[in-house]
Amino acid sequence: MKRVAFFLVPLLGFLVLAAFLLRGLWLNPREVPSPLIGKPAPVFEKAKLASPNEMFGSKDMAGQVWILNVWASWCTPCRVEHPLMNELASRNLVPIIGMNYKDNPDAARRWLADLGDPYTTTFIDFDGKLGIDFGVYGVPETFVIDKQGVIRHKHIGPVTPEAMKEKIVPLVQELQKS
Repeated sequence: MKRVAFFLVPLLGFLVLAAFLLRGLWLNPREVPSPLIGKPAPVFEKAKLASPNEMFGSKDMAGQVWILNVWASWCTPCRVEHPLMNELASRNLVPIIGMNYKDNPDAARRWLADLGDPYTTTFIDFDGKLGIDFGVYGVPETFVIDKQGVIRHKHIGPVTPEAMKEKIVPLVQELQKS
C-alpha cells in the first residue's frame, strides 16, 4: 500500500502543475492585472518635452478624463500604435498625455515631428521613476484615468484597433458621462 502511495503523490503533483500550466496557455499576456486599477494615479510634476522649463503635473488634469500613453522614440511597438494615437487625437474625444519614458529628449522631439504629435502635452520621465510608480512593465503602455484621478484601465503593449474600439473609447465615453 505504501508503495502505491509513493507513486501517486508525485503523479498527482505533476497533474496539478500541468493543469495550471495548461490554463496559462489560454490567458492573454496583455491582460496583466494591475494593482493600481481602481486606485488614484500617482501624483507627479515633470518637465514638459516641448519646453523643459515648464512643468506639467497630474493636478493639471484634475476633473478631466484623460489617457496617459507611455512611449519612447527607441520603442518599435510605439511606432506601431502611434497612428492610432494620432487618429484618436484627431477626434478630440479625450486629452492624450504622453509620458516620454527613459528617452533622449532631442530624439523624442524629432520622433514627434516626423510621425505627428497626438499629445495634448508630453512630459519627460528621464529616469523612469514615475514609470515605476505607475507600474510600467515596458513601453508602450496606455492608461485611462477618470475625473477623480483614478486609474480605470491599463493596456500593456501597443494599442490595437480592436482595443481602441471595444475597450478604450467606450470606457472614456462612459467615464465622461459621470
